[in-house]
Amino acid sequence: MRSLVLLSFFVICTVYVYGQKKEKRKIPNVIFIYVDDLGYGDLSCYGAKEILTPHTDELAENGIRFTRGHSTSATCTPSRFALMTGQYPWKQTGRNILPGDAPLIVPTDQLTLPKVFKQAGYQTGIVGKWHLGLGDKTTKDWNSDIKPGPNEVGFDYSFIFPATADRVPTVFMENHRIIGLDPNDPIEVDYRKKVGQDPTGKEHPELLKLQSSVGHNHTIVNGIGRIGYMSGGKQARWTDEELAPTFLSKAQDFIKSNKNNPFFLYFALHDIHVPRMPATMFKGKSKLGYRGDAILEMDWVVGKIREQLKELDLDQNTMIIFSSDNGPVLDDGYADRAVELNGQHKPAGPLRGWKTDVYEGGTRVPFIISWPAVIKPAVSHALISQMDFVASFAKLFNQSIPDGEATDSEDILEALLGKSAKGRSMLVQEGYHNLAIVKDNWKYIPPFKEQSAQLFDLNNDISEKINMVSKYPQKVNELDLLLKDLQSNSLN
Repeated sequence: MRSLVLLSFFVICTVYVYGQKKEKRKIPNVIFIYVDDLGYGDLSCYGAKEILTPHTDELAENGIRFTRGHSTSATCTPSRFALMTGQYPWKQTGRNILPGDAPLIVPTDQLTLPKVFKQAGYQTGIVGKWHLGLGDKTTKDWNSDIKPGPNEVGFDYSFIFPATADRVPTVFMENHRIIGLDPNDPIEVDYRKKVGQDPTGKEHPELLKLQSSVGHNHTIVNGIGRIGYMSGGKQARWTDEELAPTFLSKAQDFIKSNKNNPFFLYFALHDIHVPRMPATMFKGKSKLGYRGDAILEMDWVVGKIREQLKELDLDQNTMIIFSSDNGPVLDDGYADRAVELNGQHKPAGPLRGWKTDVYEGGTRVPFIISWPAVIKPAVSHALISQMDFVASFAKLFNQSIPDGEATDSEDILEALLGKSAKGRSMLVQEGYHNLAIVKDNWKYIPPFKEQSAQLFDLNNDISEKINMVSKYPQKVNELDLLLKDLQSNSLN
């Protein structure tokens, strides 16, 4: 009898513990792999023929590949701001491409994407590119704690470089501090005048291993001229070839340390942004020069993350989101032969336009979501935006959004999970200097400088070749009024 009681107690406890674990894992781990300057046509799963990306292709084969997935903007800082806040960046001033010494532009007292996850009990981390400003002013002491930053907007852990790899300071930061810094060799940064005695690309082009094509000729670090001036911090400066392996290692550390808890990892890769200087083992691997090599490096990183998830038995209940901050660019300031070696490759695929453009090639980007335990493989034509993650994940976690916050983020959770073919009906796209509006299948670009108004039927003209303005004047008027109304109701 005593044995029977003990056995019954053991069975009850086992069922209870198992039930607790099962209940705990109903929500997925989430990894958002955010690539830099990757175009709609840069992956073989989106039609690339001149380069193969098998690891990312496999991610798409096991998840949803979206054909109308967008960043809000055709440049990096605005897209990242929208992702974090759920707000259109063009509604506010100071949301364009930031210099490396800019103050933080993400509000610390409002809802952000990582805060949505924190409120749901997740551990949150960022690894990679930040480029949303640090501190509360332009002039800052780089040799002490620098805040506010990622930790103050919702990330428990942060391992970043401050801006972009072509801007100083070229250092890693872990949480609030630069790592590897010698206190006897303090860092000084200035974007207006030269500081220190470091050679510049303009003064000493013979020292460069990668020549600049436009600008990028200030302080030389690792044989590459940067934007901005920097002195000191010699031991803390990274080399470009180590960026991808370092970020991968830190991302894997975060995943491993949180394997028993729900986690959100914002993994913001440097690839494919300039200066393109991939790890040596990838140099020459593609036929497309360093840009192609960087794409292969990026694909390798995706494979390594998926491999780790399988080893830790996390692959089934981990949602991986893969996308890019804006469209592609070839010559972006360095003479890396990207144009010359591009050959027949079409970085934007069938789309018109590039990075900075208001055409589809500027903001329509690769967009893949995989969650094997829940999402069935599919191709979706729903119109979706990265800006909608705030509202959509809030819905997943049954959270309410405070009034006046994340005002432009829409709940499109059903589309993200493949349960609906309908996403948002309207999206404003931001180029470097102008806006466009998409509603259903129609896209309207107002007159800009010498360019007259343009109207495109994206269902039948994905390449935006046929201007329908004269044929559909009522549609032009409708969309023009809608865009003006949105602009008039902006925050500033």
